[in-house]
Amino acid sequence: MIKPIITVGLISFTGAWAFAQAPVVDLNDPKQANQTQTASTQTVTAQNTTPPLIATPSDVESRLLILERKDKSRVEAQQRVQQQLDTLQSDVDELRGSIELHNHQLEQILERQRELYLELENRFSNLSQQTASVGNSVGVVATNTQATVPAGQSEEQAYQSAVNLILKDRNYDEAIPAFQTFLSNFPSSSYTDNAHYWLGQLLFNKQDWDGARKQFESVVNNFAESPKRADAILKLGMVEKSVSNKAKAKRLFEQVVAEYPDSTPSRLANEQLKSL
Repeated sequence: MIKPIITVGLISFTGAWAFAQAPVVDLNDPKQANQTQTASTQTVTAQNTTPPLIATPSDVESRLLILERKDKSRVEAQQRVQQQLDTLQSDVDELRGSIELHNHQLEQILERQRELYLELENRFSNLSQQTASVGNSVGVVATNTQATVPAGQSEEQAYQSAVNLILKDRNYDEAIPAFQTFLSNFPSSSYTDNAHYWLGQLLFNKQDWDGARKQFESVVNNFAESPKRADAILKLGMVEKSVSNKAKAKRLFEQVVAEYPDSTPSRLANEQLKSL
């Protein structure tokens, strides 16, 4: 009988101890209910929270390798772009140098043309001052045409012969019938406008104002695209100035400036306007 009693006693003691360890909570007390719920939530959260994974050395090396490859690709792409830019810059510099060279050569050609033009102007001006016989008739001089211009010449040969009488031989008297014969034989020549201009210049130097006016007007009115047109308008203004028709001369000089603003005749026309 003693063992059962001891067993029952142990069970009673153990049960009493277990009940003593559990906290007594009054569910009717809101504060104690909230504390109990918070503790339960923290316990569940702590149980469900897992510690963060720690990257292994192999993962770090893989990531570094990927980053290195990306960086290398970026650097190579930048190098290729820079090479292309360098090549384009070299091409641009080469083109710029070529353009500057061509511009310089063109400027030299234009400057040479200006010098030739001024040289011719000076020659004709000197001829005008040195002409002693103002009353020489063009018709009388024309009787010697056959001796001046050889028969059987081609269009180009006839024109060049007449020009050579001015530029090379300085035989201005014989140049007049030479150009008259050329215009008579080759009225539709590609040199017709030039021939009218040179003939007008020769007559101008002889102070044959009416004859010079006729030749210059032929260039202005019939050859709109002629390179001699600006010079012809300028000469018409000088003809009118020579006969004291200053109002008409002024209009002609202004026409040269308006229609050919960047030309040598325009510069000369401005000088004539200043002297009116």
